[in-house]
Amino acid sequence: MKTIFVCQQCGGTSPKWLGRCPDCQAWNTLVEEKTAPARDSRAPTSSSRPQRLPQVAVTKEDRRRCGIGEFDQVLGGGIVAGSFILIGGDPGIGKSTLLLQAVSRLSEQGSALYVTAEESARQVKLRADRLGVSPRDVFLLAETSLEAILERVAELKPAFLVIDSIQTIFTAALDSAPGSVSQVRECASRLMQVAKGDGIPTFLVGHVTKDGAIAGPRMLEHMVDTVLYFEGDPGHPYRILRAVKNRFGSTNEIGVFQMKDRGLAEVSNPSELFLSERPDGAAGSAVVPALEGSRPILVELQALVSTTSFGTPRRTTMGFDHNRVSLLVAVLDKKVGLSLPAQDIFLNVAGGVRLDEPAVDLGVMAALASSHLNRAIPQRTIVFGEVGLAGEVRAVSHPDLRVKEAARLGFNRCILPAGNLKNLEAPPGLRLMGVKSAEEMLEDIFTPEENEK
Repeated sequence: MKTIFVCQQCGGTSPKWLGRCPDCQAWNTLVEEKTAPARDSRAPTSSSRPQRLPQVAVTKEDRRRCGIGEFDQVLGGGIVAGSFILIGGDPGIGKSTLLLQAVSRLSEQGSALYVTAEESARQVKLRADRLGVSPRDVFLLAETSLEAILERVAELKPAFLVIDSIQTIFTAALDSAPGSVSQVRECASRLMQVAKGDGIPTFLVGHVTKDGAIAGPRMLEHMVDTVLYFEGDPGHPYRILRAVKNRFGSTNEIGVFQMKDRGLAEVSNPSELFLSERPDGAAGSAVVPALEGSRPILVELQALVSTTSFGTPRRTTMGFDHNRVSLLVAVLDKKVGLSLPAQDIFLNVAGGVRLDEPAVDLGVMAALASSHLNRAIPQRTIVFGEVGLAGEVRAVSHPDLRVKEAARLGFNRCILPAGNLKNLEAPPGLRLMGVKSAEEMLEDIFTPEENEK
């Protein structure tokens, strides 16, 4: 046996202990592990043969819907046979609850094996009773040994498999502790072979680090087909399921859920949800149509601008990039003439949503200007567009989806980039106003429509 030191953050190795990982620069993350001797390097015989790409048979039955619409949408329309799916999230956010509800629905199409390595079978049964799900074809297995789990899989031949969680199971072939880089890598590799070989869709629950990344080696995210993050504030009822990697569908799709007494309930119309408590006539409030994957969602931006009490003004953001806000504040000062150098600025995206697309730049500037000038934006006005450093407003992608969602929720005026007006048809009841600069937007946005006066 050979001893090496493995970084628990990135999976990098070193022949000796170091206080700082030379690969990821993390401190005190190298742990001693023993490696097994190398196996025979001769290529094994295999019965698989090359096929021409058009000859590979793929049928629509390869995707199975679990019946939870938001969950199916994030996965690209359903679960592909043999897919290997990793879901991560903070402790207590509802990962196990979501998967228990999902496999309960999926068990109508075939048996499911739920492996719980963190709880007893009795604890999982108590949760299932609370959720009101008790299907006959969901089998529970409280086990941490990978070899025992694989034996039960070969014995039951389930149609679906859940491992909760990948960091708590171990293989006897390695001497390292459960959750170590080598254990996670080896267990995931062998589970992947079973999933792909037998066509069993497999869900892995993954722990996250204090920075919000999936714990364990980065290789784990490369091995799986889909990486899902379950996000939200444990003290807030809303949860967002986000796909950051998906070999079988679009990335950046989201599903919105609400945590209730009997588990997670899907929210099929998140725009109405996020705007339901928006105050009337409040300065600093602006509505923007954000695009999450292929879905437009209307969210409220809340800005508060106040005179600072300290030498250095504060810039605090929730749900939006801090550096992007600083850029937009500089554009407001230099190109629009709205000076905010001695102002504390607070920006919040209501509902716990995170926005990272530049199409909401114009909405951020509108909310900041509204708070600073103490003038409310008309209640049924929506705004979107990317803003450049010269103060110009640039066209964004999919303006048709954004304006249709705005019209569906009763908005009557949309301020958008002039470059998006070409070939864009206004939905009934919605007036489109194209602007070429941020200054032009501020000249128009505080003027109410006739039917809002």
